[in-house]
This record gives sequence, structure tokens and C-alpha cells, in this order.
Amino acid sequence: MTIDVAAMLSEDGHRFLSDYHLATLSTMARDSSLHVVAVGFTLADGVVRIITSDGSQKVRNIERDPRATVAQVAGAEWLSIAGHAVIERDPDAVARAVELYAARYRQPRPNPKRVVIRIEPTKLLGSSGLRSI
Repeated sequence: MTIDVAAMLSEDGHRFLSDYHLATLSTMARDSSLHVVAVGFTLADGVVRIITSDGSQKVRNIERDPRATVAQVAGAEWLSIAGHAVIERDPDAVARAVELYAARYRQPRPNPKRVVIRIEPTKLLGSSGLRSI
């Protein structure tokens, strides 16, 4: 069951997810260990989006096992959003993710192999001041 992360965040939580912060993406590796990498991500329209290159390890991991968690920490503030991920290759979906990424971070370099990791949130954890519930 997906959750509405935006509705669960306080005003400070929304600020935290719009400020420039990198995060980690955790996926399940082939040997069942965690594969954790640094990423930039956005939360909009109820989903998490991460842009990356097709064929990367994180893409291969998600195609094998859709469980994924993105976590952001800055000092004592932190949020973790877990859910089920899919890989989107549709040009419109990629363009939307790039637009969102550029608004939060910077315009990414051109990448003809770009895809989107789309996470449908099922769980939110975080600092009490960042959550409204």
C-alpha cells in the first residue's frame, strides 16, 4: 500500500526535501546484501524519482528486486522513504524527472542512456520535527 509522504511531512520536512542535500539509495544486491550509493532525488506527485544511467548496478538490482529506500541526513535531521521501485524509460517520464532534478540540484549533463528510478513510497521514517504524523 502506497502512502502520501507529502501529507505526512511538517513544514520543516517539506523544506528539508527541497533543500540541496544528497542522499543514499539502498537496493538489494544479488547476494542479498545492501547496495548503497549516493544519489540526488526528488519527491513530487507522490513519488520519489532518481535519474541514473540504464544498466547501472542500481537499475539491475531494482529490476531483480523492487525494494528500495532513499535516505537523506543533515546533522540531526533525517528522513528515510522506503517503497517499491520501477525503472521508467519513457522519454516523457525521463524529461519530467530531469526537470525536477534541475529544480532541486542543477541541470544534469546530457545522457542518452538516462532512465528514472521511480519509488512508490510505502514507509516513511525520520526526525520527529520533520514529520507531521
